[in-house]
Order: sequence, then C-alpha cells, then structure tokens
Amino acid sequence: MAGALEGKVALVTGAARGIGRAIARKLGASGCDVAINYYNSHDEAEALCEELRGMGRRACAIKASVGMPDSVDELFEELRKHFDRVDILVSNAASGVLKPAMEMSLKHWRWCMETNALALALLAQHAVPMMPSGGRIIAMSSLGSVRAMPAYGFIGASKAALEALVRTLAQELGPRGIRVNTVSAGVVDTDALAYFPNRDQLLESFAQRTPAGPTLTPEEVAGAVYLLCLPEASMINGHTLVVDGGFAISG
Repeated sequence: MAGALEGKVALVTGAARGIGRAIARKLGASGCDVAINYYNSHDEAEALCEELRGMGRRACAIKASVGMPDSVDELFEELRKHFDRVDILVSNAASGVLKPAMEMSLKHWRWCMETNALALALLAQHAVPMMPSGGRIIAMSSLGSVRAMPAYGFIGASKAALEALVRTLAQELGPRGIRVNTVSAGVVDTDALAYFPNRDQLLESFAQRTPAGPTLTPEEVAGAVYLLCLPEASMINGHTLVVDGGFAISG
C-alpha cells in the first residue's frame, strides 16, 4: 500500500543516528525517497540508505557540515546528482558546547549559532529553488529554547534563534506554498544525551513529571515531523510543535 508521502523527496540532516535516523526511517516508510546527510557517521548513514532501499526507496548519503556555507554548497551539488527537487527539508543536525555561560568563548558561541541556527538559513536558501511546487521545511529544536537548563545556555540561545528564524521563513515562504515549522522535543535518550553531565537527572525528572509516560522515543518525535508533512497540515505554518508528553506544563 502506498504511503501518505509517496513520491516525495526528503533531505534530512544529521540523519545517521538518533532522532534524525528515526525521521528518515519514518519518511521512507511513508513513501519518501531520502537524502541522508551526515558528518562523522559514514557507516551508519550507508546502512540506513540500504535499509531505505530495502523499502523500495531511493536513498543517498551525503557528508557535509551544515553550519559551513561551502560545505552546504557541496551538499546540494551532490544532492542534485540524485534528485531534481526537494519536497521536504528537515534541519535536524545539531551541535554545541555544554558548559556554564560564564566559561564560554566567542568560538563556542559561533559554533552553537552556526550549526544550530545559521544552518537552517543556508539549507533553506539552497532548498527553496528546488521546491517549485511548494514543500515543507521543519527545524528540530528543544525545550532549552524557552527554559533555563544547566550548561545549556549557548545551545539554548541558538535554539531560540532557530525558532525565531522559522517564524520569519514561514512568513516569507508561505506565499510560495512552503510551510516552515519547528518540532521541539523533550528529553530523548539518544547518543547525544550521553554528553550531558546531568543526563541521569534529566531522564529521572522527565520520567517523574511527564503525564503521558516516563520515556520519549526518537520514533515518537519522528511521528510529529511526519504529521507536519501531511497534506492535512497545509495550514500549519510558523508553529513550534512541542513533543514532550506534557513535561513542560508540569511545573
């Protein structure tokens, strides 16, 4: 049976592992051909491509650092060798420095801002010309964009900037049939969370305070991305969809 997004072409950044991998799988299972962007995880990216091809989808893996203009140029140069358009862009790749704000440097600030916020602008500038019939752009954020979290200040600021940029792009691109939204996830136990010095505390707090259940999986976050890609979501634009089981409203 054909998927709801049959025939669409998606580009997912940071897709070799974690939430990005779950998003690529979900879109592939729903009918999308998928370009997998990665930076360090070549073997995982290629394995995911093979998995998607096993579903009958076209897939390619492209190495690029999304916060660097020249690298994004190369990403799309390679992408156009495989696909002549992009229907769905998911800006998922993220990075940052987990340290108190008082210990951070200009280099840390640029790293967070360029990888987590500037990347969306760079990707959109390249992808929009490949969306002549409209499309969806979805940026992945986190609760740190609106909440103070230990050692997360610069990353949180970059995520807040990302969400502001989403609203601007939604306004600019809406008349072209392109919907731009954010998915903001709660605490998900991925490889990235292992770098948090307070990982165990975050998971315990989430489990205790989340009315919908003690855990949040990458697949559940991917489901929210999928919902925003459906035709039924055509009038959702400039929105931040929080996927946290109710954690953020629980005190």
